[in-house]
Amino acid sequence: MAWVGDMNRKTEKKETTPNRREFLKAAFAASAGISFVGCSVASTLADATKVSRDPDTLQADFPRPVMVNGKRMLTVDVHCHSEVADVWPLIDGHEALGGRNPYDPNPLSRATDVSVRIADMDATGIDVQALSISVGQYFHWADRDLAEKIVRVQNEKLAEVSAAHPDRFVPIGAVALQHPDLAASQLEYAVKKLGHRGVMTTCSIDGLELADPRFSPFWAKAEELDVIVFLHPRGFEQGEERFAGRGRLGNIIGNPLETTVALSHLIFEGTLDRYPGLKIVAAHGGGFLPSYIGRSDHCHTSNDRGCRGEEQKKPSEYLRQIYFDSLIYRTRNLEHLINEAGVSQIVLGTDYPYGMENRNAIAHVLSVPGLSDDDREAILGGTLARLLKLETA
Repeated sequence: MAWVGDMNRKTEKKETTPNRREFLKAAFAASAGISFVGCSVASTLADATKVSRDPDTLQADFPRPVMVNGKRMLTVDVHCHSEVADVWPLIDGHEALGGRNPYDPNPLSRATDVSVRIADMDATGIDVQALSISVGQYFHWADRDLAEKIVRVQNEKLAEVSAAHPDRFVPIGAVALQHPDLAASQLEYAVKKLGHRGVMTTCSIDGLELADPRFSPFWAKAEELDVIVFLHPRGFEQGEERFAGRGRLGNIIGNPLETTVALSHLIFEGTLDRYPGLKIVAAHGGGFLPSYIGRSDHCHTSNDRGCRGEEQKKPSEYLRQIYFDSLIYRTRNLEHLINEAGVSQIVLGTDYPYGMENRNAIAHVLSVPGLSDDDREAILGGTLARLLKLETA
């Protein structure tokens, strides 16, 4: 099996890290007193307190390795996609696709070529990617048999690539959530047999909210396995007519709105109370929910026109049960998210390799005033190292 192009080709740049354990031990160790020869890493030695606000999102100021005040930082990206070409023969010409295959050919080598991906990671300061597929390769229309085949191919390929580069990738796979019991078994197989550290899913399934009781088998299995569930939107279908016109509003507004709605239902329908051990990671900083959480709290407290749901506490308290990626582009927005949810709930996200990628995500974190070095270490990689069970000792 292969991704597009040279997926199994060895990278041109020789990896210097012998294995994941030694790499992560070194990354976590304090490196005061270590000196680097040459000027190529000078930018990584910058005083984090002097990073300007709102750094450019299109160019990287902190290539790998990232140093903060003399200490080597482990950097882990939870929001990074790939595409698995091996599923295309399974869906080519399917009636659900109008008899064609819209995914082939795919010209985006950054999504499919490991050597390009690793070079980009080095340039943007990323040590480890939690590798997921793109939302364009979630086929909720697939019947049970086809869905089982598609997901098996995708998850095996992600595991294969991660095993070939164990110090750079860990897999977070896919499930066919349109078949909830199948999704639960797919998750268990991916985690126990393939070494996946979690799963990515879209924020709704054919118009059904993730809080729908039909998905209970999946949520129960995710809690049991103690793995992350990365929620990623795929537009907001109900708003397409309003989003028409200039500005690509379906992405700019629709994607974060989709996440906002999904998280709100998980709160108000009591899902987060029934499964308190869930480790949900929300893309794009959780959409609009953290920034307007006070309105949810007011509604809960006042029960205005019956708006209190099954939630057992104020909605803002659930922000401490959810993790949010840092992909919100501006310093003040990230600072606000940290204030609302807490440092412990923020993890690094870039949206590699697509157009909305923040190539300067490291600088974005370092630009937030008032963070301690421990805070920066947690956001850049420490929290994800724990959630993804990276070998750090």
